[in-house]
Amino acid sequence: MRIPNGDRTTIAHPLPEDWQGNEKEALEKQPLCAKAIQLITQASDCHQNQQYNAAIKFFQQALTIYREIKYRSEEGVVLGKIGNALYALGDYVKAINYYLQWLDVVRELKDLRAEGLALGNLGNAYRHLEDHVRAIEYQQQSLAIAKAVGDDRSEVAALNNLGLAFKALGNYEKTVEYLQQSLVLMQKLTDRQGEAQVLRNLGNVYYALGNYAQAIDAYQKRLAIAKDIQDGRGELQVLRNLASACYAVGDYSRAIEYYQMRLKIARQIEEHRVEEQTLGNLGVTYEAVGNFAKAIECYEQRLAVAIFMQDSRVEQQSLGSLKVACYAMGDYARAFKYQEMRSNPSQNFIGNR
Repeated sequence: MRIPNGDRTTIAHPLPEDWQGNEKEALEKQPLCAKAIQLITQASDCHQNQQYNAAIKFFQQALTIYREIKYRSEEGVVLGKIGNALYALGDYVKAINYYLQWLDVVRELKDLRAEGLALGNLGNAYRHLEDHVRAIEYQQQSLAIAKAVGDDRSEVAALNNLGLAFKALGNYEKTVEYLQQSLVLMQKLTDRQGEAQVLRNLGNVYYALGNYAQAIDAYQKRLAIAKDIQDGRGELQVLRNLASACYAVGDYSRAIEYYQMRLKIARQIEEHRVEEQTLGNLGVTYEAVGNFAKAIECYEQRLAVAIFMQDSRVEQQSLGSLKVACYAMGDYARAFKYQEMRSNPSQNFIGNR
């Protein structure tokens, strides 16, 4: 046969004897695979937008397809994703059910790295159910696998989660041990955000132990990182922790300094809830040093924020604090005035800011 335009013909290779059981089967599966991939994409979009129930629906449909065409690896991945969506919804019992199915699949496939992830997720779910003994058991298995495969990220996660589980059991020595190991790994990975989180957790444990000097040291290191990476919200959190630790050791001047720094940031980013909380804490700290005039100033500002937010609970608290501070200062007339305001809140002050 003459070939137009000089194009060459392609001679097809002969089909193997088992074509009906191999290539044909694969071709028949292609439309189903494409459908499953489309469903997973839809599910992932929903999960990212926190539409977890919709995500689960799409994942379930993809799971049905993968089971039908016996794609075990993809089945395992989807089981894990369904577990994660249920975890995000707070349905830890159902999440555990899917994580266990995922674990069965990856063990069958001898996928050690995925096994470590499944074990870690199981540990997290059990921790939320306050079954800390089982949580520790799964996290320790996850940690062993992470070390075996050289997965630093999974090792850090397991160490952090073990620290949290032991903290819940009141075993602070073990908590510190695991968090210190995690901190070393975070520094090795140059993960500044992760390092800051571990320092926060360490500081909190030292605080719970009454070891305020070490708590302050951990918090100060975390503050330095928060400033370095321009994490304003992280600064807000750690400044509160620093102020509380300084207050606990009677270092009121430094507590005031940290609260004032926190107040400035809260006002810059218009975090009114943080602003009113910090003003309340500042007022209490000024009272502790006998500076009732400054305390009253803070409580009055807190009252204005409460009215602006239309938060009657905080408004009542602020008026109560004002009454007590004025009484302590001997200004009984103002104390009586604030007591009268408590009986008739908000309506005379809306708009004062």
